[in-house]
Amino acid sequence: MTNLHHLSAVELNKAFVQGDVTALQIAEYFLKRIENHNQQLGAFLSILGPRMILKAERLDLKRSQNKPLGKLAGVPVAIKDNMHIAGEITSCASKFLKNYRAPFDATAIRLLEQEDALITGKTNLDEFAMGSSNENSAYFNAHNPWDLECTPGGSSGGSAAAVAARLSLIGTGSDTGGSIRQPAGFCGIVGYKPTYGRVSRYGLVAFASSLDQIGPFATTVADVALTMEVIGRHCPHDSTSLDLPAESYSLNTTLADVKIGVPYRFLENLKPEARANFENNLHVLKSLGAKILNIDLDILKYSIAVYYILATAEASTNLARFDGIRYGIREKEAKTLDEIYEFSRKEGFGREVKKRIMLGTYVLSAGFQDAFYKKAQKVRTLVIDAFEAAFAECDAIAMPVAPSGAFPLQSINDPLEMYLQDIFTIPANLAGLPAISVPSGFDSRQMPLGLQLVGPQLCDVPLIQYAHAFEQATQFTRKIPPLFKGSAS
Repeated sequence: MTNLHHLSAVELNKAFVQGDVTALQIAEYFLKRIENHNQQLGAFLSILGPRMILKAERLDLKRSQNKPLGKLAGVPVAIKDNMHIAGEITSCASKFLKNYRAPFDATAIRLLEQEDALITGKTNLDEFAMGSSNENSAYFNAHNPWDLECTPGGSSGGSAAAVAARLSLIGTGSDTGGSIRQPAGFCGIVGYKPTYGRVSRYGLVAFASSLDQIGPFATTVADVALTMEVIGRHCPHDSTSLDLPAESYSLNTTLADVKIGVPYRFLENLKPEARANFENNLHVLKSLGAKILNIDLDILKYSIAVYYILATAEASTNLARFDGIRYGIREKEAKTLDEIYEFSRKEGFGREVKKRIMLGTYVLSAGFQDAFYKKAQKVRTLVIDAFEAAFAECDAIAMPVAPSGAFPLQSINDPLEMYLQDIFTIPANLAGLPAISVPSGFDSRQMPLGLQLVGPQLCDVPLIQYAHAFEQATQFTRKIPPLFKGSAS
């Protein structure tokens, strides 16, 4: 078979199971694409070629012996480099962890490999998942496949770029404030943040533990649904993992009698192109039978402030373990214990990570904890209450993914302007809600735009069904960036 990268994960899995292509052919094909394109794209920090080839050979033997094959048999999957793969480097795109080799598999990785996925490599990200543009990677920038001068989004920009360019058909990301949905929107693919606790965080290097959630990138909603059936399982090693049975994601193509809420007042500052695209999306939803309601979510205007208090506070606590003794690099010239801490962190952490650690330490310090951290927690509760009131009226909420399409690299130097890129995605993390980004068209620069749908807690299945209906009506997920349409060679 030629042009394997034009297939969805579901289609490629079917081709492998039917014997139309071998796993070894799949592995060699996608490794060739990575070899040819990764230098210009910057999507992968490391490529696990020998591991992938060995897995493919075992998978071909398994098929030849008529043994049961996994749901992701033969499907290449890229892993964000803040998730552990036993025996491989987990760098978090930081110099601090450039020598850290994971001693165990993350639960999500174990589940993927149990279902016969082919792990392609570890993808680029903002250092310790802190950023919205992938410009905070300690190694090199990732680039947007639709325009290499633009950001792929962050922090999971490497996975999004890899999937959008079809160097892998599925990717994993972590979403703390939009780090799956925003890159998916910028790169014209599907990105999904599950209900908090639906996917285990065991083996994910923590940024902000009450906000982080692992989720998939894919080229179609059906591929996201397939991946969620694999990784959406309880894990006894994770105290935040929901003890619920795995779900089956059947897909619908209608939205008859579905009520979609729109927080119009919260969207008043949308840029004209993004607003026009969003209004078109609402017309599509209506044409599928949905009823559009105006809902009150004005409290969300405080979500950026709340998020950057809570996230930095949790980050300062989580990153305290990186001291040059238990983890990461150790500064050889240090003569005292304090100097080991100071010198290792000074050399190992990048500017954005240091800034967030300092902010988090400040809001947790004596005299400021009540004024900032505790007040932010109270406002977070109000955000959760506002969503509960909204979902009493509607089945899902529609918002844009970002204020605009992908912006050029190095074009945003104001930290606040950069933080505002996540204004529409952060609220779902504060409330622990499932949310999905689906391609919804292009702006005048021919850069992708995305529609975001947010659902009530534990309503992952219906939310993905709504997204599938929208996808089938628009067909934007089948579009491939022109630079990466060609074959592996």
